[in-house]
Amino acid sequence: MSDAHAQFKGSIPDFYDRCLGPFLFEPFASDLVRRLTVAPKARVLEIACGTGVLTRRLRAALPADAELVATDLNAAMLDRARQELPGADIHWRTADAAALPFKDATFDAVVCQFGYMFLPDPATGIAEGRRVLRAGGTLLANVWAPLEANPAAGIVHETAGRMFPGRSAPVLARPVRQTLGRDDALARAGRRLRQRRVDPRHGLWDEPLRPRRRDGIREGNPLSLEIQERGGDLDAAAAAFYQALAPHGGTPFRSPLAADVLVAS
Repeated sequence: MSDAHAQFKGSIPDFYDRCLGPFLFEPFASDLVRRLTVAPKARVLEIACGTGVLTRRLRAALPADAELVATDLNAAMLDRARQELPGADIHWRTADAAALPFKDATFDAVVCQFGYMFLPDPATGIAEGRRVLRAGGTLLANVWAPLEANPAAGIVHETAGRMFPGRSAPVLARPVRQTLGRDDALARAGRRLRQRRVDPRHGLWDEPLRPRRRDGIREGNPLSLEIQERGGDLDAAAAAFYQALAPHGGTPFRSPLAADVLVAS
C-alpha cells in the first residue's frame, strides 16, 4: 500500500468512521453488498476493510455459515473495525493488498471498497485478488470516479493546495486518476480479468454542512497530518474548507458523489 494509507493513525480512524463513514461510505457499501451473492459456507475476503463500514454490512448480509476474512494493512484502522464489531464472527488479518498472505483459489468472493486506488500499482492488487479467487468466484471493487464527478472533493483538494503557495500541493490534495473506466492502471488491470464490467454508481451529499462533517474532512484522513507537518493550522483549514464548500452546495448542502464499480471474475 502507499505511504498515505499507512498514515491512517492516531485520531484519524475515529474521525473517519464517525464523521465520514455514515454519508460518504455507507451508501456505496450497501451497493457492493447488494451485488454480492454467495452460497452457504462460502469464504469471502474483504481487502482494505478500514474501520469496517463495509465489513459490518457484509457480515449482516452473508449466510450465517459463510466465513468472512477482513484485512487491512493499517493496524489502527483494523483495531477500530474490531471495536465496532465485538464478538462478530469475523477473521481479522493485517495484510497488504499487493501481497496477500493466502493460497491460490482460496475464496469464493473478494470485495474491496475504495482500497485499490491507494496502491502504488493497482494492477498488482487486482491480480492478487484474482489469484486468491476460486473458479467461478466474484471480485467486487469500487473506486471514486474522477474529481469532476465529485466536485466537493475537488474543492477540498484545491483549497488544501492553496494553503501552501509556492509549494507542491499536499499529497492527498493532488488530483488522482482513480477511475476504473479510463485508460489508467486500474482500467488496464481490470481488463486482464476474464469477465468484467464497470458500472457507474451515483450518490448525493444531501444534508447540512454540519461541524461533524467538516471535522471529518479536516481530520478524518492523512491530509490533516500533512497540513500539520507543513506548519498549517487545522482550525484554519476547517474554516477554509467550509468557506469554499458552502457556496458550492447551498443550504442544505447538496453535491454529487460518484464511484466506479468493478464486477469481475
